Amino acid sequence: MHLTGVFAPLPTPFDEDGDLDLPRFRAALPRWLASPLTGVVVLGTNGEAGLLTDEEAERVIGEARAIVPAGRPLIAGTARESTRAAIQAATRAAALGADAVLVRTPCFFKGQMTGAAFERHYRAVADASPIPVLLYNFTAATGVNLQPDTVRTLAAHPNIVGIKESGSDIAQIADLVAVGSPAFSVLAGSASTFHAALAAGVDGGILALAGLVPGPCVRLFELARAGRMDDARPLQRQLLPLARLISTGYGVPGLKAALRLVGIDAGWPRQPLAPAPDVAIEALRQALHTFEDAFA
Repeated sequence: MHLTGVFAPLPTPFDEDGDLDLPRFRAALPRWLASPLTGVVVLGTNGEAGLLTDEEAERVIGEARAIVPAGRPLIAGTARESTRAAIQAATRAAALGADAVLVRTPCFFKGQMTGAAFERHYRAVADASPIPVLLYNFTAATGVNLQPDTVRTLAAHPNIVGIKESGSDIAQIADLVAVGSPAFSVLAGSASTFHAALAAGVDGGILALAGLVPGPCVRLFELARAGRMDDARPLQRQLLPLARLISTGYGVPGLKAALRLVGIDAGWPRQPLAPAPDVAIEALRQALHTFEDAFA
């Protein structure tokens, strides 16, 4: 499996009482599938994966697989703090029909999360997983960093097919691209620096913003792939204010509020997250005014 293109990490809908709302998910998912996205990710950071039980996670994967057609990549987040639990989660995701798993770095015992610890963890998961494994580095959220040298070692594993790098350190992204294995994909996780990451040679992105304005995100990728970086730059500038509001600004509550503004009901965030405040909704409304046919 070689992953390239633009993927959206989908939000997990909850109702106002915080219960998993699969009817909302069933109603929303076709909108993303009708867009030019390469594929979708469930149970990532923007899917509030850390707030779901294992049973709820399985229901989300099963529901997604029932709707996402074969041939359209479905990636499931299966990060757990223990290696054993991560293996079990990957095995369940495979049985439910996921095409690959996205495995965030464990981070509870930060001081012990050395390169050697990450190598042990990911090798064990990849050895046991029935489907390909995608590494996931998100230092801003976890406080740990999966270094390029460790990634280079892990990239030699036949069942580790790539990495989602959510940081904005272009030097580190360039080092990951320099891993150089044709079977290993590097996917950017930050829409704010997507143009720069594409210039550094990434294979695509898993972008929260792509769930909101998939058309422009895909166009940016396609312009870069065609070598038209100068044409892509104005589009990156257009995306930047909205990207900042969704990522460092209002996060998952902001993403769900923005989706409601474009006609997609992704429900409410689950506590301890709170719904986006009115000031956020107004800022998002203003930022969205610059986009037309965002799903085209």
